[in-house]
Amino acid sequence: MQKKDLGLLILILTVGAIVAAINPRFLSPINLANTANLVGLFGIFAIGQGFVIITGGIELSVGSVIALLGVLFVDLVGAFGMPWPLAAALMLALGVLIGLAHGLLITRLDMQPFIVTLCGLLIYRGVARFYTADATAGFVYGQSFPTLEWLTTGRSFGVPHSFLAMLVIAAAMWVLLHRSVFGRHLYAVGKNEEAARYAGVPTTKVIVAAYVICAVLTAIAAIFFAMYTRSISPASHGSFYELYAIAAAVLGGFSLRGGEGSIIGVVLGAVLLQVLQNLVNLLGIPSSLNFAVMGSVILIGVLADQQFDAYRKRRAAATPVQEPEAADARPAE
Repeated sequence: MQKKDLGLLILILTVGAIVAAINPRFLSPINLANTANLVGLFGIFAIGQGFVIITGGIELSVGSVIALLGVLFVDLVGAFGMPWPLAAALMLALGVLIGLAHGLLITRLDMQPFIVTLCGLLIYRGVARFYTADATAGFVYGQSFPTLEWLTTGRSFGVPHSFLAMLVIAAAMWVLLHRSVFGRHLYAVGKNEEAARYAGVPTTKVIVAAYVICAVLTAIAAIFFAMYTRSISPASHGSFYELYAIAAAVLGGFSLRGGEGSIIGVVLGAVLLQVLQNLVNLLGIPSSLNFAVMGSVILIGVLADQQFDAYRKRRAAATPVQEPEAADARPAE
């Protein structure tokens, strides 16, 4: 665990202790289970956002993708009666296509990630609203899908399956990011894309893969959210979720300049965000201030990252460089 991750864990425990002291309901099994469920739901796509941020990019269409794929999944399973495994596979395939489209537009056409994903945010939300004629999509009254519901909204030993799914995904992504050649290439691209290219790193493939990973994890989250809410209003479902993902990544030590971050960090960032949201609810703070809290968290995280980076550069500059001792030029006697 890195120093940043350890500091974030201490902050979470401190905030949790303060909230529990103010309102003991924070530690109730029901509240902890609900918080863990939300951590799982938001943590899944926050991990994907982390992969994109490591490359120095950004993914702003997360919320709209969750809305579009959620509407399609509910409609395919509920209205058209498609077997849910097939519908889920189609959502994952659409996630791959979305990630490929974003990655190729950024690498092949040299477009800015901000522009590409901002356009995606507008396009996917618009398509979802057009598809449903701005109506709410949901399951017909009485429809039940026991296996699907157990997998997505059920609990094992009191732990929500969304949280368990996030842990499994986090473990797999940890191995991919921290113990594979692809992970090393990803960090190299984020640090200096041109230098990585000269070093033989397939930068185009690495960046495209990062956006595909992000979109696939977002598709998984879209299925979990669809089953969690069971009805989706395409105009509002998933709104501003990209901010949660970015905030979780930034809090977890991911630098928006790229080249930094850890899976443990982004998971802890997602936990801290939900603890803060829980604090807002338990202390009776108006829910309208949620976004103010979110914006403040992102601002503080970016400022802290900049200050830490500046301190590290000053420390490196102040460290004297030891010159190697000159070899004795006298001939051996």
